[in-house]
Amino acid sequence: MAGSLFSMHGLSILATILGGSAVIFLRLRATNKPTNMKKIIMPPIGMVSGFLMFVVPEFRVPLTWALVSFLVGAILFSYPLILTSRFEQKNEQIYLRRSNMFIFVIVGLLVLRVILHDVLEQYITVPQSAGLFFILAFGMLLPWRVAMLMQYRKLQHANVRV
Repeated sequence: MAGSLFSMHGLSILATILGGSAVIFLRLRATNKPTNMKKIIMPPIGMVSGFLMFVVPEFRVPLTWALVSFLVGAILFSYPLILTSRFEQKNEQIYLRRSNMFIFVIVGLLVLRVILHDVLEQYITVPQSAGLFFILAFGMLLPWRVAMLMQYRKLQHANVRV
């Protein structure tokens, strides 16, 4: 049993590191291409299907835990991402401006997530922990993307008036 828990824990940390690396890679790549509304809103829409994990009883958590997890993501974790996401216009196109701080923010969030993951797994199961961190990630992503969309639309409207 202990071996299977360690392997689940190791896989969880590996998934966190791979996911964070993918976010950094995709974000850096996105700064080389113009953006549009679809590129901004698709990540949270795509994540919605992940809530199907809660169909499986092992992933279920009390509603209050889910709400707290969402609020922690929305209030604490999305804020640094919102601060490091800016757009700029180049040649009539809108680009996401590259921010070196973004990489530090993502790495910091990943480290914090691994630490919190270790603490939580002393009290709840690995699948429940995975579910809570999924909700936290969605809570982080949704306000961040809404803020990006608002910035994008503001810049888009400012360019129309000029």
